[in-house]
Amino acid sequence: MELSKEQLLRYSRQITLPECGIDGQKKLLSSKVMVFGAGGLGSPVLMYLSSSGVGCIGIMDFDTVELSNLARQIIHSLSSVGQLKTESAKAYINKINPDVEVILYNQLCSADELPDLIKNYDIVLDCTDSFESKFIVSDACVRAQKPMVHAAVSHFKGQLMTYVPGKGPCYRCVFGEPPAPGSVKTPKELGVLGPVVGIIGALEATECIKYLTGAGDLLTGQLLTVDALSMTIKKMKLPPLNEECPVCSKRSSIAVKKQS
Repeated sequence: MELSKEQLLRYSRQITLPECGIDGQKKLLSSKVMVFGAGGLGSPVLMYLSSSGVGCIGIMDFDTVELSNLARQIIHSLSSVGQLKTESAKAYINKINPDVEVILYNQLCSADELPDLIKNYDIVLDCTDSFESKFIVSDACVRAQKPMVHAAVSHFKGQLMTYVPGKGPCYRCVFGEPPAPGSVKTPKELGVLGPVVGIIGALEATECIKYLTGAGDLLTGQLLTVDALSMTIKKMKLPPLNEECPVCSKRSSIAVKKQS
């Protein structure tokens, strides 16, 4: 793959980075990323991945844009209200970067279908806003042996971790089972500040780009937390693989698909 003059100019600031360079940019342009959720977290993730030149982005979301979304879901606009979030996000991406192929999945997460759906992608990004969806996406990544970047935001706080098969605990290792319905307040009930979602989403996109280019150290086996009220950022080491994890441990009853 040879970069065109327009691409060399468009991505010049990234290419200048020694951790990226032309080889790194070529890796981005040939990469495929699956993003679950085109809302608060998905917005900055999709904006930065597309502007950075990720060659193919899959987007799964079943929801439509509402007026109450616009304070934090910055990929959408007033004219998008009533549209599918996937379609609205694709329209934005198409406007800023013709290099990007966008594949849309206007549906709910299905635990049985996801491992096959994500097998052709290089990495998965969890930008969902429900515990149920996060566990479904994570379990599918373990079964398909696909890396995943997890992120979550509520109130003024956010968190981030990266799962790479064989190199650290999975989401279920760390968080166990989904909480019982109604036992934990949702971001809708607690509220959420738009810029905090933007910060966490930008960090999630950064982790993805680092994985694709091989730059720096990933948050494997670590959890990054951000508290914007106190402006505190912490990185904690996570426990090793849970030997009793029903998904990723050797005792798992779920068949793990080998990478082709």
